[in-house]
Amino acid sequence: MNPLTFRPFQPGDEAAFRELNEAWIRQYFSMEPKDAEVLGDPVEHILRPGGQIVMATIDDRAVACCALLPMADGGFELGKMAVAEECRGQGVGKKLLSYVVGRARQLGARRLYLETSTRLPNAIHVYEAQGFTHLSPERVRRSPYARSNVYMELFL
Repeated sequence: MNPLTFRPFQPGDEAAFRELNEAWIRQYFSMEPKDAEVLGDPVEHILRPGGQIVMATIDDRAVACCALLPMADGGFELGKMAVAEECRGQGVGKKLLSYVVGRARQLGARRLYLETSTRLPNAIHVYEAQGFTHLSPERVRRSPYARSNVYMELFL
């Protein structure tokens, strides 16, 4: 496999960002209204409010992505992390997560939050290996996603 590189989202990445995310969502769940909203206009829903999107590429082809969505407490929600099916199991997700956590640190975030599902045990393992811990039930906030049933955070 050629080298994996990371770069910020740029104009023209909208289709790749949407396709990468729709692929895993449709594989394990179904598209929800919030997915359609965010994936339909990531500039408006992620970048303009102060978030970031990182694209992972191999030979200039987007093979993974991850967003940092700003939160009221100054932290970020890690979301819309996707890896192309043909690249799964090769450490791409782990490398992307590590890069995104480092990016959040550079931005001065003190905390990362994420939501996932018990139907994605490999993702949960990658998050735990990066140092994310599970939130206690009383700290869980209502999610716009029906599929979310695992809530985690990482203090930076």
